[in-house]
Amino acid sequence: MSASEAASAMKTAATVQQLVAATKAAGIHQIVVHGDLADVPSIRLAPGQSLRGESDGSRIAFAAGSDGLQLSSDNRIHNLRLHASPDRRAIFNDTSVASLGRIELRGVTTTGRVQILARDKVRGGHVDVNGLDIVAADARGEKERPHGYGVYVLHGAFTLWNMQSDDSVVVSADLIGLSAGRDGAPVRGSGIFVSGAGDKGGRLVVRRLETDAVYSDGGIAPGTPDQITGGVFTVYGAHVDVVRNRGPVVTYGVNDMVLDNWGVVDRWTAEEKITSHGPSGIGFVNFGIVHELKVNAPIETFGQGARGFNVYTGTVNLAEFDRVITHADGAVGIQISQPIGRLVVRRGIETFGGTGPSLVKGVVISLSAIGLSVKPGGSAREIEISGGIKTNGPGVSPIEQHGAIDSLRVSGGFVAAGGGFDKI
Repeated sequence: MSASEAASAMKTAATVQQLVAATKAAGIHQIVVHGDLADVPSIRLAPGQSLRGESDGSRIAFAAGSDGLQLSSDNRIHNLRLHASPDRRAIFNDTSVASLGRIELRGVTTTGRVQILARDKVRGGHVDVNGLDIVAADARGEKERPHGYGVYVLHGAFTLWNMQSDDSVVVSADLIGLSAGRDGAPVRGSGIFVSGAGDKGGRLVVRRLETDAVYSDGGIAPGTPDQITGGVFTVYGAHVDVVRNRGPVVTYGVNDMVLDNWGVVDRWTAEEKITSHGPSGIGFVNFGIVHELKVNAPIETFGQGARGFNVYTGTVNLAEFDRVITHADGAVGIQISQPIGRLVVRRGIETFGGTGPSLVKGVVISLSAIGLSVKPGGSAREIEISGGIKTNGPGVSPIEQHGAIDSLRVSGGFVAAGGGFDKI
């Protein structure tokens, strides 16, 4: 390509009119945004087009109430701020093309949702994210939601979903440096959401899913048992090599799981604290398969019925925790309802609540805030807990066991500080 051809293939956009014209011009492969463009209508990148900011201050603010940037295939967005209304999509994709090709987001900050769907004619492609900060977003308006285990899952501030029912359709991804919300100003709905079509159907294959700080509040009304969200949610049909939470993950609302897996994850590591403030918001809940789970900072929950760790379906081969603390009635520390491998807690389990309601598979039931609960059908090859198991609620036992534990070692003892057993 000659210098003149290269220049003609790149276009600088310093006004709204120049930006709109560049996206529609044949032969323009790269668009460079200068400055801060306001009141921009929804725009579409043609296949092969890229969009980048000239400097760190480059921004596109879309017209109020409209979606923002539509991708087609083989598009790249670099070093750019995109601003849409929080309930609209700052970035979304055209589902009338045959493939995503290779979608690349690097150094992108948005207000508004990022939603990439493989549906309609889209039957493949790859999504590469390296640095995506979603400051504010509201995904509660999306009505088409994954359903399983008696509940519907609300979309995320970031949603990547292969919805094709054909199991030969595979979408791949490498997702690092994702963050959503702010402390005290969470995104609404789920935080980070990746999904395939279901236990059968199109798959989403993810090499890495790495998050920085995630703060989410689903905004689910109290008394709604059939809806849930996740701060970071790997839904069914998602196969992930490595999930790594490098920053804290915090949820605030009703039925807001912090970390939730319905898919298959080889290794899941959380480096910072996992916190749930709302009722029935579980620290880590598993309905799929996790080969190796390591939570290297405390899991702490504050809401009624908000358990620390649950295995309801599927299995976890190795689960290692720093410490698990719950504060409310019905908030079990660790609950095992399926066979698992090895469970390790390095600094103990402690609960502060008594008996109260909690959401289990779409049904609210009464639970006691037991430290370690192995339910009928649950079992473990090995459980090792350092720092003891302590309950503080009246009449709450540190441990209940209805399934087999091949090897159980607890150092630090069992403490029922709430007493009250003489009245039971």
